[in-house]
Amino acid sequence: LASVEGSVTIVDTLSPRPTAADTLFVFARPASGARMPLAIIRAKAGEFPYRFKLDDSQAMSPQAKLSDQTEVMLGARISRTGNATPQSGDLMGTLGPVKIGSRELKLVIDGVVP
Repeated sequence: LASVEGSVTIVDTLSPRPTAADTLFVFARPASGARMPLAIIRAKAGEFPYRFKLDDSQAMSPQAKLSDQTEVMLGARISRTGNATPQSGDLMGTLGPVKIGSRELKLVIDGVVP
């Protein structure tokens, strides 16, 4: 099964620190073109590093699958509201493009949504 795997960490300098009440989204988008995620995981934001594996089982649409891509952009975002749409103040990080099949990826949350 086509997938990408790794861990999400957060830089120490970001504040306020996420809590278990916050929501972590980890997602993969096409490396070029559409912005709609191909696969997404929603989890509690309390524990880092957070291990992830994205594959077609987390597809948002049967027409847009991870297995149809050769490379993807990865993203992680921590939301205080649990809203899937990015909000100002959310903590975020990106990585990529990465090849489908990559393992042991290190996705670092190191920025804030303006």
